[in-house]
Amino acid sequence: MIITISREYGAGGHSIGKSVAKELGIEFYDRDIIKAAVKESGLEMPEVERVEEEITRTGFFLRMIAPAAYVDQQETIRTIEQRIIVELAMKGPCVILGRCADDILAKANIPSLNVFLYASDIHRASRVSELIGSKNPTEIQKKMQKTDAARHTYYEQFTGRKWGDSRNYTMSLDTGFLGYDTCVQVICEAARKADALQD
Repeated sequence: MIITISREYGAGGHSIGKSVAKELGIEFYDRDIIKAAVKESGLEMPEVERVEEEITRTGFFLRMIAPAAYVDQQETIRTIEQRIIVELAMKGPCVILGRCADDILAKANIPSLNVFLYASDIHRASRVSELIGSKNPTEIQKKMQKTDAARHTYYEQFTGRKWGDSRNYTMSLDTGFLGYDTCVQVICEAARKADALQD
């Protein structure tokens, strides 16, 4: 079973995704996708990250006013990532974090268990404080809002759907309420049952 994980910043998506992959004995893909895109595009890592940041920061407006070459560069990186995600999924069971993998696999007719992870601001703030090394409430809140806004824009731009809408996912889990361990077990159990139904 292919599992995709979308998540709010600070909701534990990376940790939970890694734990799910370990529990099921399957591959886990995160920034590996970007790295693979870098190698194929011939661009340096900072350049790819800059282009992706611009995609999320300015969204549709940038596409209307940006030079054609810049928009082409965005589309090239996005196309490479799409193909890589499909290739990774075709290799066998895995967990793919972010990158609109749920939508990409659906369009490629590859079945997947699509999970969205969220939590209250209070629960996320504690985790984000660790991630950015700050205890400043204002800084933490700004980082959460900026990152989530970027993910929302990226998802909406490339899928035409609303990021975080439960109807776009197989399941949505509150990691603050349930705890990471419970979320891992719920996802693993759902994946096992989905596999059994497909056999």
